[in-house]
Amino acid sequence: MAEPLLLASTSPQRRAILEQLRIPFEVVPPSYVEDDPPGADPAALVRAHAEGKARSVHVEGRVTLGVDTTVHLDDRLYGKPADAADAARMLRQLSGRTHTVLSGLCLLGPGFALLHHELTLVTFRLLSRLDLDVYLESGEWEGRAGAYAIQGLGGRLVERIDGDYLNVVGLPGALLVTLLAGHAPNVLQTR
Repeated sequence: MAEPLLLASTSPQRRAILEQLRIPFEVVPPSYVEDDPPGADPAALVRAHAEGKARSVHVEGRVTLGVDTTVHLDDRLYGKPADAADAARMLRQLSGRTHTVLSGLCLLGPGFALLHHELTLVTFRLLSRLDLDVYLESGEWEGRAGAYAIQGLGGRLVERIDGDYLNVVGLPGALLVTLLAGHAPNVLQTR
């Protein structure tokens, strides 16, 4: 059996996705420090962050995964809200509109270094004041890019998605499985 995947992330969502997909892994907190220069191309930025995270923990001979996920609307990046007022501002701006969830994925292993990105479109319902109040009171917005978690109460905010649902949660699962199948199929063995 292959050694487990090295996950360059402490995200509980990414751990849950890997567990769901039955991909064995070890968590290694990355030492990479993200820098988001103004005007940077979003796809290039998430790929660079994913690669930086992966390379900061990579061990020769192992398979390492780095991921970075962001939320975008109208050429603006929606990171993690600073406080409830910031979360409310973000959610009001996303209300009734379609935004982009963009993830960079870097997979390093023996003889390969793969760098890709995945894009998912998410459309929010037109949110009422009550919708916002209930969601903000939940506290679920804390530490979440775009101030919501689709896999929790934030699912109430969403009208539809176009693309990989797991990408919105925090890891493009279909892309990861495809890359592992082609470059490190032994990591996908579940026994």
